[in-house]
Amino acid sequence: MTTVEIFWSFRSPYSYLAIGRIIALDTDYDVDLNFRPVRPLALREENFFQNVRPQFVPYLLKDVVREGLRLNMPIALPRPDPVVMDMGTGQVEAEQPYIEQLMSLGLGACHFGRGTEFAQAVSKRIWGGTENWHQGSHLHEAANEAGLELSALEEWVDQNRSQIPSIIEDNESAQLKHHWGVPLMVVDEEEAFFGQDRLDALTWRLDQLKLKK
Repeated sequence: MTTVEIFWSFRSPYSYLAIGRIIALDTDYDVDLNFRPVRPLALREENFFQNVRPQFVPYLLKDVVREGLRLNMPIALPRPDPVVMDMGTGQVEAEQPYIEQLMSLGLGACHFGRGTEFAQAVSKRIWGGTENWHQGSHLHEAANEAGLELSALEEWVDQNRSQIPSIIEDNESAQLKHHWGVPLMVVDEEEAFFGQDRLDALTWRLDQLKLKK
């Protein structure tokens, strides 16, 4: 069976904008969807935001708002940011409690076969305007929305904590064979499609391969 690997980040607004269409791939095509969460670029690329061109962040903010409007998806700056950093200086803190929790729970959701559904439910809260998405019942409700129990995910994390770093490293090493950005979709470990604006090209390729259900 044709495999489509999905490299995806909880901090990426473009990953959020793409997740519904990524889930639809599993519904519309006869493919094996392999969802592989990776850490945000700010953590994968040391000093990325300290070295990036000054036009990068202002353009990104304008573009994601425009894409949210075009796709009819609510979008707002996350409160809090999943990555603890000073956006003025680009300095990233050593301690990253939010993204560590999200990555661990996300990998647990993948273990239970509900990785994309959990990613959609959580990113909708992170990027959809939910304040303090990390507190109260928000993550519990997101897990339920994905067909999971937060307590089961937390139990998996506790039992597999020592293995989580190596899973993340494997995901990120596999991603870097093709591209550094997200969302990144790779067909049969060969042909890569980077960006939520390349999902149409991906479905075109799957149509060419006669994989439509």
